[in-house]
Amino acid sequence: MSLIIEPEELATQLEREELLIVDLSSPLNYQNGHIPGALHLPFQALMGGQPPAPGKLPGAERLTQVFRAIGLRRSHHVVACDDEGGGWAGRFLWTLEVIGHKNYRYLNGGMHAWRGAGLPLSTEPAEPAPSDIEISIDPAPVMEADEIREHLGEDDFLVWDARSPQEYSGERVAAMKAGHIPGAINCEWTQLMDPQRDLRIRSDAREFLARLGIDDSKKIVTHCQSHHRSGFTWLVGKSLGFDIRAYPGSWSEWGNLPDTPVEE
Repeated sequence: MSLIIEPEELATQLEREELLIVDLSSPLNYQNGHIPGALHLPFQALMGGQPPAPGKLPGAERLTQVFRAIGLRRSHHVVACDDEGGGWAGRFLWTLEVIGHKNYRYLNGGMHAWRGAGLPLSTEPAEPAPSDIEISIDPAPVMEADEIREHLGEDDFLVWDARSPQEYSGERVAAMKAGHIPGAINCEWTQLMDPQRDLRIRSDAREFLARLGIDDSKKIVTHCQSHHRSGFTWLVGKSLGFDIRAYPGSWSEWGNLPDTPVEE
């Protein structure tokens, strides 16, 4: 089944008992109108928050609290959305992958596309029934700094840098060191969104990425500054069938470690 669901298809499924819609929009945008029945989850719940690498995962105990609070059950079919084109929704779905819950989809274009299609909105906050789910951390979707260093220079390995060109080149400095991981290919996350189609994933994403050298012939790890923007690039790669993992420490860790190699 495709990891991507269109608004019109989701609208026909709102009464499904096992559907769990999780909205990672800003609190104000959620209050002003959300998909009927959708639960709001602040993005901060997905982040460890410890400097210098706030994007790292919270511990299993805290993640358990988060997923119990939203009422996640193993039987749930989860659909995630946000109001920014997929960064936080992608980060959430990656986190589901980390806890082994693989029954999920992304609402293509998120709330921009839902509103653009003129579909129903609610201002009533959803009240989840807490669950007693037990979770464990699967390291398979995660790649840490040491493992990236081990693979640098291998022909079948690729780092996808989802930051801005200015961050990639070192023109903009957001850590002790500026630049990028050696050999990384820069494709800013917003380049995969189609502004003419309410921020849906661009229909030629596979061809666009292939022209940059990002394709399914490589084992890919993606990152940004804190694994927010790269939540979306991970999602796009996953939807295209790529062998893709994410580096949650991202540049906030790599650029602050004393012995990590850097190119400008």
